[in-house]
Amino acid sequence: MSMTSGNRLIYQFKITLQEIEPAIWRRIQVPATYSFWDLHVAVADSMGWLDYHLHVFRFRKPHKKTELEIGIPDDEFETGILPGWKIAIAEHFTEPGVIAVYEYDFGDGWMHLINVEQVITDAPGFSGAECLSGENACPPEDVGGVWGYAELQETLKDPEHEEYEHYREWAGPDFDPAAIRSQKGERLAQADQSLNEQRIQKPHQGISSA
Repeated sequence: MSMTSGNRLIYQFKITLQEIEPAIWRRIQVPATYSFWDLHVAVADSMGWLDYHLHVFRFRKPHKKTELEIGIPDDEFETGILPGWKIAIAEHFTEPGVIAVYEYDFGDGWMHLINVEQVITDAPGFSGAECLSGENACPPEDVGGVWGYAELQETLKDPEHEEYEHYREWAGPDFDPAAIRSQKGERLAQADQSLNEQRIQKPHQGISSA
């Protein structure tokens, strides 16, 4: 069943960060009219990412050796990534069960599975993208990927660790791996249309032992 039209359709996604235990996941609903840029903004906001880095959605297509990639094209290197602001999510998330991989921050390499749980024909009271549920905080930005986050967690469990104060200061006094920022029913950020044609990079400094 194709879901390529209908302004009142609502997509429900489950987003799960890979290679992390206990699982870090979110369940969100977004309008079917969203572009992939809009979906990126909603996913990043629900997870707790600050959108400091590049991203890409990847789809495996039957009978093709290469993956379809949607995100922010790099004209200098001709990566083949298609512009997310020009492509509707309904073009590729065609029915429940379709799965894509969403990578955020090519340095840390955070891989998320994005699964279409259901496509709802109407939802009373729905007025925009929102986070329905989830568990556990996303890692801090620039923590060093899966292994860096594991090191951070282990260090913060031991106040006597020689790096404890450094990691606590860097992660922030309120960082709690079991907490999530998005609460049930919380409206998610909307894509700024002015950014659709021009990406604005934000400066950010990661973990440093200096």
